[in-house]
Amino acid sequence: MTTSPESNSSGPSRGRRISVEDLTSDGGVRPGFGGAVGWTVLGTIIPGLGLWRAGHRIIGGIIMGLLVVVIGGLTFVSMTKPKSLTAMATDPTVLVIAAVALLLVALGWVVVITTTHLELRPARATAVQRVTGGILVGGLAFAVAAPMAIGANLSYTSAVALSAYDEGTPVNVEDPWDGKQRINILILGGDSGTGRDIKLGIRPDSVSVASINTTNGAITLINIPRQTARMPFPKDSPLHEYFPNGFYNGDPLNQEYALNAMYRNIPATVPNNILGDTKDFGASVMMVSVGEALGLDIDYHVIVNMDGFKDIINAIGGITVNVNDRVPIGGSNASGTKAAVAPSGWIEIGPNQHLGGNKALWFARGRYQTTDYKRMERQQCVINAVVKQANPVNILNNFQSIVAAGTKTLRTDVPRSLFPALADLALKAQNNSIRNILLNHSIGFDTTNPNWPSVRKRVKRALADADAAANATATPAASPSATSEPSSSSTQTASPSPTATKTKKTTSNLDDACAYHPNK
Repeated sequence: MTTSPESNSSGPSRGRRISVEDLTSDGGVRPGFGGAVGWTVLGTIIPGLGLWRAGHRIIGGIIMGLLVVVIGGLTFVSMTKPKSLTAMATDPTVLVIAAVALLLVALGWVVVITTTHLELRPARATAVQRVTGGILVGGLAFAVAAPMAIGANLSYTSAVALSAYDEGTPVNVEDPWDGKQRINILILGGDSGTGRDIKLGIRPDSVSVASINTTNGAITLINIPRQTARMPFPKDSPLHEYFPNGFYNGDPLNQEYALNAMYRNIPATVPNNILGDTKDFGASVMMVSVGEALGLDIDYHVIVNMDGFKDIINAIGGITVNVNDRVPIGGSNASGTKAAVAPSGWIEIGPNQHLGGNKALWFARGRYQTTDYKRMERQQCVINAVVKQANPVNILNNFQSIVAAGTKTLRTDVPRSLFPALADLALKAQNNSIRNILLNHSIGFDTTNPNWPSVRKRVKRALADADAAANATATPAASPSATSEPSSSSTQTASPSPTATKTKKTTSNLDDACAYHPNK
């Protein structure tokens, strides 16, 4: 059937001949090819709108309604319960569902784009119009499907990576730390040998504790020299029965009884069940001992395989540091009958040097013709640089690489249920300068005979000072860089009492300590 608006018999036909094929499903008239192109693009931006124009009012309305509900719901949750979104983002089950959902949405979106164009283009489109329309539909389909495919891949990859960690017990989203003012995490950095899996154990190259204020995310680092002797155990610990005088055999220079030997040597000496069910007995031993030495309850541990650390640095795009002394790349000092080996190169002195993974690794580990204390300082500067570099935008842009590197490089007993809370603390930490507690010869710390009661007092006072500095930063009158307040806050205690200026330095601001001051 055709309708042909005719003119009267005395004139030619000027009306457009419209066939049934030119009608939309609700009886409307299809637009011309240009209109079909416009509605196809508009229907891609607002899914369902093109179908609505094509006469599929119900299905088009449903799709647009779902779009409004999803966008509105996500906006509402992000504004009212942002922590819930973070919790879902670290739940492997939710991530797998999200991956499948993204693929289905991508498929549905492509179907909507294709159907919209086919329903609206002229019934008797020319060959050029058909080819042009096909290219348009293909391009629009790729534009919406590709990002969703990438998102689905990221979701699935994240789910697989997160599944490697224990879920732990459910936590209160509003108070995940159960009222604790601080959490203390033991960080062990070392290598498990070339080609050797981290699960087989490490040789700790650095031992640090990150004490984190759970209110404002302020981080205080405590770095203990790896050669420290006489590491203590609390009297109520089963380990005290085996080592009543600490991990010590009478020779403070015997490196088989130094701090960094505890991880492997104590598990080889005592029953591995004396601390109960532990995820990593060697790490648990060190948590007990380091906690006793510093007067802290160590909550969790993180083991960083330094062989793979460079992959994490590369994943976040490298780090920027100030190099105040030439740092060797490779090489080793003379030891016993072994001759010194010269490094293959050097990281030269200079400000704001951007280092890739390999150079960042040697910046943290280089020891040729340098001291352990200098190396400890550089390691803390690396941590400071990583925290600054790991902003949300950078993490999202490099998420898959970071997840892949982290899975190979990091091992921890932090339960997966706390990952959202840790992510929240990491974001807060970027608003504060990291502070470090100095345990070295400059404050009289003797690795062969540490005065642990004095160390505990120093740590307690230093953490109070760090909290005071962070709280000062958070006041409305303070600027984002308020941590660099008068030097008394970074070189003296932050106590407002009249005797504050008489108190020896307990912490330093890592922004200051890692500033450019060559050959200091």
